[in-house]
Amino acid sequence: MNGAQDLGGAHGFGPVEAEANEPVFHAEWERRVFALAMAMGFTKTWTLDASRAARESLPPVEYLSSSYYEIWLRALETQLAEHGLASPEEMRSGTSRVPPGPVARVLQGDEVAPLFDRGFPSDRPPAAPARFAVGDRIIARNRHPLGHTRLPRFVRGRPGIIERVHGAFVFPEAAAEGRDAPPQWLYTAAFAAEDLWGESADPGGRVTIAAFESYLEPSR
Repeated sequence: MNGAQDLGGAHGFGPVEAEANEPVFHAEWERRVFALAMAMGFTKTWTLDASRAARESLPPVEYLSSSYYEIWLRALETQLAEHGLASPEEMRSGTSRVPPGPVARVLQGDEVAPLFDRGFPSDRPPAAPARFAVGDRIIARNRHPLGHTRLPRFVRGRPGIIERVHGAFVFPEAAAEGRDAPPQWLYTAAFAAEDLWGESADPGGRVTIAAFESYLEPSR
């Protein structure tokens, strides 16, 4: 999706200002939103990539005018309503009006620490040999899917080179839609800044991205 989240190379947004000693959460409600999102993800009602897609699907004006965890909250509210787990009226009032819908799993307090200690690995055994190797010259495909994608707009159609082969992983576009799909090889692909932004780019600058195999094609 060419949404408001894909800002790479856009003008007018100013520099990224690092906050010294930035806390994990700036307010208690942010901590609670994060906890709610993690707990709902554990239910298997949707995938991690579906959560990302819900955040990216917010209207651009709403997305750009919201803080980080406001975006998380609004996306979570959308998913709860779409899956029939809570209505907008229930979320506004904080009161359930009907019995809760069934979910596959419920996260218990004593499961949180072991769960996060294990992490959430998405690497999988490959279904086929890697198509590319380190040093291969590639072109990022010029594709504009309506759903979730991890391919930034500013590299589409641009030449690059494979710098690293990471292994095979769950393909986010399929996972966001709840589709089964074979794991895809993931690569680090590097692009010269001048190939991305022309003569106005920083001389000698380069950008690297994590790119799934279907995002790339051999350079001819």
